[in-house]
Amino acid sequence: MDQKRLAELLYPNVKEVQEIEKAYPERNLPKGAEVTRFAPSPTGYLHIGHFFSALIDYQIALSSGGVFYFRCEDTDKKREIEGADKIALEMLKTLKVYPTEGWLLDGERGDYGPYKQSERVEIYKAYAKKLVSEGKAFPCFCKKPENLAEVKSDRAKRFDGSATNEEYDPCRNLTFDEIVSKIERGEKFALRLKTHGKDGDRIKVRDVQKGEVEMQANAKDVVLMKENGIPPYAFAHPIDDHLMKTTLVVRGEEWLPSAPAHLEIFEALGFAAPKYFHTPLISKLNEKGGREKLSKRKHPEADMRFFVKEGYPVDGIKEYILNLISSDFEPWRTKNPTDSLSDFKISAGNITAVMPIFDIVKLNDVSKNVIARMNARQVYAEVLKWAESFSAEFASKLKARPEYCVQVFNIDREGPKPRKDIFKWGMIEEYFSYMFHSPKIDGAAQDKKKFERFISAYLREFTFPEDKDSWFAQVKEVAGKLGYALDNKVYKQNPDSFEGNVAKACEHIRIALTGRKDAPDLFTLITILGKDEVVKRLKDSIK
Repeated sequence: MDQKRLAELLYPNVKEVQEIEKAYPERNLPKGAEVTRFAPSPTGYLHIGHFFSALIDYQIALSSGGVFYFRCEDTDKKREIEGADKIALEMLKTLKVYPTEGWLLDGERGDYGPYKQSERVEIYKAYAKKLVSEGKAFPCFCKKPENLAEVKSDRAKRFDGSATNEEYDPCRNLTFDEIVSKIERGEKFALRLKTHGKDGDRIKVRDVQKGEVEMQANAKDVVLMKENGIPPYAFAHPIDDHLMKTTLVVRGEEWLPSAPAHLEIFEALGFAAPKYFHTPLISKLNEKGGREKLSKRKHPEADMRFFVKEGYPVDGIKEYILNLISSDFEPWRTKNPTDSLSDFKISAGNITAVMPIFDIVKLNDVSKNVIARMNARQVYAEVLKWAESFSAEFASKLKARPEYCVQVFNIDREGPKPRKDIFKWGMIEEYFSYMFHSPKIDGAAQDKKKFERFISAYLREFTFPEDKDSWFAQVKEVAGKLGYALDNKVYKQNPDSFEGNVAKACEHIRIALTGRKDAPDLFTLITILGKDEVVKRLKDSIK
């Protein structure tokens, strides 16, 4: 058969590949620089597993002086969810793993586009035509919904070795006239790779982390162009990665079985394949102690928006994922507690090869430490940013009194042992609620008569303190007059002889001001609340 004539019949009026190649020159990058890409299908939200891969892409490109770009693989229109690409990009931007090139929120950026596969169909057709002209691909008319059962039966025969390529794909042997006749009758065709593989053939697939993996060679004529003229991932990504000069492809290990087919397509096209790194899937322990894959349907934490909505700090999320990615990260962070995450170098040798287990308790611990390293103004800025999206009423309070809020968030913060009891911004409003409105006093929480007697006496004597010592002296003076023990050792020897001790007196004040028995340093609270608010709360507590 005249293959060039067939190629012209199937794909008339398309560009020559030589013309396309000229539009994609080599990148001017330093030696060793890696070009990585995040290329999701817009079929849903950003899954934690996708972010796991994207963070590896980002860190490797950043540390090597390379490029991290975003490509939208939107050829599966049946499963596409409108706006899903923007959801992914918004999450990457929020999580500070934003590409420097590609299909971005403000439009395309870069010289290697279009970065949306639906806009690259003419490019795919040109390479499809090239393969047909070289006798490496053929049109297949036999895949129709009405004979799907027969096709499945033929496929089973193909894989058990009882059928040859020609028997499994009878369209391999169609003559030129038969193809013309089918096209004239309006029959649609898919384009298939004419594989050289046979059942039982073995090949070695090289994975950056796993090394050489021996696998079954591809032995089926995989689809290169579907009946609608759109390529599947198997054909689109080799062309795109070649033209965009991708050097490293990071993807989930569920793609490893497809690698032989993908590599055969690279070979047929005459392209050098990029390095592949197949990442392990993220799992979670179930109720029985076994592992299960994080599921979109069962686990809210599979969606990266969950962490943003809950208010986990961005660096807390990233640090936790880096912990899952590499066992070297935690020692690095311990040694470099204030360094930027971008300074952590990821290489194939320090990326986990085993299935990491998602543990929200560990995430909370990591996040606590991240927040503990922030100063009060950083906390204020981050809490406000979160509240503007998820708690409008709280955002209004924060905007109304910014300096006051900074003082509140600085309580027990910028000292040698900063507090580590807050792990997400969603906790802040409830945690510091008593600093934004008068508390409700639970009469059952204390001896009502003792409480009211002490607070009434404290109110009569109260003057706004100049320092902590003068404030505490005043508390002791009031307590002593009311029969509270000023020496705790004496109190412990005979507690029934006293109304309580000084600690109990301070507890009365703490409850009056905050409604809680446990709260930060009382003198600090009084200083921040101010005289008028303190007096008001003391009065309200005994009404």
